[in-house]
Amino acid sequence: MLLSLAAIAAHGASLFAPFQFDDFALLSDPAITSPSGWWECWRLTQTRPLTWFTFWINYQLGGRNPAGYHAVNLALHVVIVLLIFDVLRRLIPERPALAAAALFAVHPIMTEPVAYVFARGTLLAALFSLLAVRSWLDGRHGIAVAWFAVAMLGKEECAALPVVLLLLPRPRPWRPLAAMFGVALALGLRVVWAAATISGSGAGAQAGISPPAYFALQGVVILRYLRLLVLTDGLSPDPDIARPAVWTAIAAWALIAALCALLVRTTRAGYWFVAGLVLLAPSSSIFPAADLAADRRMYLPMVAFCACAALLLSWLDRRAVVAIVVALGAIAFYYTSLWLDPVKLWSNAVLHAPRKGRPLLQLARALGPARGLAYLEIAGRLAPDDPAIAAEQGRSLLALNRPAEALAAFGRALALAPNDPRALNNRGAALLALGQSQAARADFERALARDACLFDARLNLLRMGVRTPPSPACRYTPEQNELLR
Repeated sequence: MLLSLAAIAAHGASLFAPFQFDDFALLSDPAITSPSGWWECWRLTQTRPLTWFTFWINYQLGGRNPAGYHAVNLALHVVIVLLIFDVLRRLIPERPALAAAALFAVHPIMTEPVAYVFARGTLLAALFSLLAVRSWLDGRHGIAVAWFAVAMLGKEECAALPVVLLLLPRPRPWRPLAAMFGVALALGLRVVWAAATISGSGAGAQAGISPPAYFALQGVVILRYLRLLVLTDGLSPDPDIARPAVWTAIAAWALIAALCALLVRTTRAGYWFVAGLVLLAPSSSIFPAADLAADRRMYLPMVAFCACAALLLSWLDRRAVVAIVVALGAIAFYYTSLWLDPVKLWSNAVLHAPRKGRPLLQLARALGPARGLAYLEIAGRLAPDDPAIAAEQGRSLLALNRPAEALAAFGRALALAPNDPRALNNRGAALLALGQSQAARADFERALARDACLFDARLNLLRMGVRTPPSPACRYTPEQNELLR
């Protein structure tokens, strides 16, 4: 009960948070919003089908009300905390196991995966990974393999769990382990294929960074994660990670290796430190992602890092450990409160990433067109090659009834992303506002030629009196279908 209350006290305010960032994309996905869309969540191109299926259930029960989505995330976190205590007390003494579960319950680095609806896959992967470990420790190896497969369907970042089980100082049944490695390989390759197939996935070949360069950078990223375990200042939904010099990258990895060697040789906590790094490897090694760092990736590895920390702190008086947990919980409550207000959340992100354009873009959206334009101008200077910033400038100017300036901004976005049908549609909207209906219609039709299912272009043509029957392959939300009628 104390562990549950601690988790709720630290992160319970997230129940009152709105949708943020990629959360809004869920509300325009027909696989989530259509009553019959439940089976589409399991299509091969969906990288995280179990996660999408839970979003479908959320939408069918609560529609667009964010409270239900946040309630599921918070409930998952509480259950995970209790599972951590149940699993760890079989592997380490009960008092450090309790301390580890308490640290996990309230640590501020947990704020993003709990408060960010889109991050639910991280929670599901952790939940079913822990169920797999518990079954493994009970000797039910076949059930453990099944739980691990379910975890992989939640999110692929748990793929290294079999390595952690392999490192356990216990008998190693090779057949179940081989089955787990097979599941990790098969479902991992499916995710790699889906990421390569989906346009704009931001992973693999579409990440914008090569695997060697990504690996070199991740040493610095991992050191940042480890710093956040102790000094939580700097938590952000969009951290700025500068690409390091070669010697800096080498020094970062050397320091990580030295920490591993020191802890393994001097303390029983060393295994758990290594286990945390192993669990972090799928997202922080050679498979590149456009987001070079994301604090939510630490969620599952934190199970091991909290066990390591609890063992290292076991010499402290119980009251000192309680004081640390309370302090971390208070900091987590502060960070959770930022997620209640998009302006505060993205102002904090800008504070910690002043050289990055995307936090400024999100802050501008939160502030609205009139107040946000100034921040978009700064973002445009910081990231002049980002078409999303130019497109947002155009939308803001159009909302402020400045179509000529909006046309120029949309033109810049189209020049930066000439193959993007949304950029064509946006330029058409500015042309239409300027009274150039023929040119606007041409842009809308070109946009549909590039993406036959682009809803905004189809709706704009319909408002001009031009009806374009959608392809049977196009799937829209019920609200979009109603507008097209």
